[in-house]
Amino acid sequence: MSDKVAILHLPGQDPVELPIFSGTAGNDVIDIRSLGKTGYFTYDPGFLATASCESAITFIDGDEGILLHRGYAIDDLAYKSDYLEVCYLLLNGQLPSEKEFAKFKHTVLHHTMLHEQLVAFYRGFRRDSHPMAIMVGVVGALSAFYHDSLDITNESCREIAAFRLISKMPTLAAMSYKYSIGQPFMYPDNTLSYAGNFLKMMFGIPCEQYVVNPVLESAMDKILILHADHEQNASTSTVRLAGSSGANPFACIAAGIASLWGPAHGGANEACLEMLEEIGTVDRIPEFVARAKDKDDPFRLMGFGHRVYKNHDPRATVMRKTCHEVLDDLKIDDPLLDVAMELERIALEDPYFIEKKLYPNVDFYSGIVLRAMGIPRTMFTVIFAVSRTIGWISHWKEMLDQPGQKIGRPRQMYTGEVDLHYPEK
Repeated sequence: MSDKVAILHLPGQDPVELPIFSGTAGNDVIDIRSLGKTGYFTYDPGFLATASCESAITFIDGDEGILLHRGYAIDDLAYKSDYLEVCYLLLNGQLPSEKEFAKFKHTVLHHTMLHEQLVAFYRGFRRDSHPMAIMVGVVGALSAFYHDSLDITNESCREIAAFRLISKMPTLAAMSYKYSIGQPFMYPDNTLSYAGNFLKMMFGIPCEQYVVNPVLESAMDKILILHADHEQNASTSTVRLAGSSGANPFACIAAGIASLWGPAHGGANEACLEMLEEIGTVDRIPEFVARAKDKDDPFRLMGFGHRVYKNHDPRATVMRKTCHEVLDDLKIDDPLLDVAMELERIALEDPYFIEKKLYPNVDFYSGIVLRAMGIPRTMFTVIFAVSRTIGWISHWKEMLDQPGQKIGRPRQMYTGEVDLHYPEK
């Protein structure tokens, strides 16, 4: 029991004592679970001031620009670890020993193939289907092909489902791309890294040998790490809410993908490129910067600042270095990349941007990197989904492991009609 309480005074009632709890970091929380007995509920559209769960996975301090996975700083992980080790960390709560990681890595990399009938499932989609539309369908359909891991009360089944999702998401994603452009599917290559295998399935063709560029492989690995989890965002909350009903893991992850597809969530790096295309050339940048500074102009520079990070986005610092490494290696002549680099220079030097803390965020840099790598814009959010799968699964698993879980059931403030009578005929 907490030794701190908040006293709530309600009309015509005795004062209500609400316990105040403290986590290991971040804001204290007021426990309002008993509030319903008073006849009142809280009103918090968007849940912006509501802790919907207890979690030990990810911590964000937006004011200080801090992002921790299981206590480890994101830049530390990005520079010293790799995506699969981060997957182990998020899923299990601690870094693996050398032996544990070897076993984990072998399991993931040797379960990348799909049930062959699932390959045929793709042919039911139109050729011009958006890859995210395909992903929502095929991930949900996994539950029709892997019946043996649907018992969420069985710890072994939960583990098998987790491995299947982590292992097969790059294959599903690459196939959604190949299908949309009419190229044959590339089967996984278990000799490659997680990121390298994904690049080969994306860009390889059966009639030619594909050699993975180590700079692009490293860049893809960092993109996956930086997007692996981000606390209780819309898609993660969707997965948790779906999971609270007892839905199978494949259905829960499909729900998360559907939520991620929203342009306000997973489409930010696409929006950055659309903005760069609108600007078009370097000589037009001053015009758009002036518009961004004009409070009466609705135009916004996409990819600058962040809703959560009020100081700087720690992921952007890593992605900026990666971005320049990729551009230096590929030596691409692309006018949009020239626009992006000039915008970056202005944002880092212009007093207006510095004062407003409108630093380039991770979406700004990741969009540039993905474009430079030859990945089409329609695949940006798909890659986000591949990365975020481990975060979704970790939260789903954590939720099921916690005692006393209840199905999610938010309340509402009703503002509709009452006491209407059906008219006599």
